[in-house]
Amino acid sequence: MENDSSEKMWADVFCESIEPIFHTDPDRTYFMVEFPVHPAFVEPLDQKDGMEVTMEVTPEVTPEVTMEVKRLLNAIIGEQSRKELQEMLKLKNAEHFRKAYLLPAIKAGVEEMTLPDKPKSRLQKYRLAQNGLTLKKLLRESTQSET
Repeated sequence: MENDSSEKMWADVFCESIEPIFHTDPDRTYFMVEFPVHPAFVEPLDQKDGMEVTMEVTPEVTPEVTMEVKRLLNAIIGEQSRKELQEMLKLKNAEHFRKAYLLPAIKAGVEEMTLPDKPKSRLQKYRLAQNGLTLKKLLRESTQSET
């Protein structure tokens, strides 16, 4: 009997649907449907998993980068071609440079192409993105504070 009452209680909670909320503009050129979360599933943020949650958000998030990407960050000055960067890092294998250095740096958002619409252009050059400039500065400051 006890099991039946707890099942009924949970069935009542799960079957008690919250109505969706419809939003639209005055001309009805678009609509948006909002599905509110059922109160039974809402958990206070400050009690989640027994951890304290802070509402402070840092303006910049440092991406995880490999040692190769860090080397590339330290080497790049202004806009440079793949060949120039490879020579600065004293790397012979173009494919290794592309896979281990260039693509991860672009994917992490720390480096960008000067001609993003033409990735295979012979005129393609690379430069630090805003995230790359910030990360390079942070890396430089952290190495200076360690010494």
